[in-house]
Amino acid sequence: MYGDDATIRRILNELGDTWAVVGLSTNQNRIAYRVALVLQRYGKRIVPVHPRAETVHGERGYASLADIPFDVDVVDVFVNSELAGAVADEAVAKGARAVWFQLGVVDESAYERTRSAGLDMVMDRCPAIEFPLLG
Repeated sequence: MYGDDATIRRILNELGDTWAVVGLSTNQNRIAYRVALVLQRYGKRIVPVHPRAETVHGERGYASLADIPFDVDVVDVFVNSELAGAVADEAVAKGARAVWFQLGVVDESAYERTRSAGLDMVMDRCPAIEFPLLG
């Protein structure tokens, strides 16, 4: 397990409300689209990050984390495991406070690098599932 309950609770409740959602596009069939709505329902500001830089759920999109002209607290990653490590490294460079890899996204070396850089990290979990479990 990559992310104990205390870490999950801290990321969801204490680390800030600006979540960059990497892989979020206007494709309503993608899980990122629905999870971003749940994040908004829980009071999070979502920032879509996708090569097309589309506006999603009323929020302006950016092509990369580096293009976002303001701080982000959490980077929520909806890309495959082979690409996720590079995104985690970009999150560290961006100054994020936490990285969240979605269900099925696992990169153990990225987890170690990100934790060593001082960020909280969760892998292979979904905030849309975890929020209701907090009670």
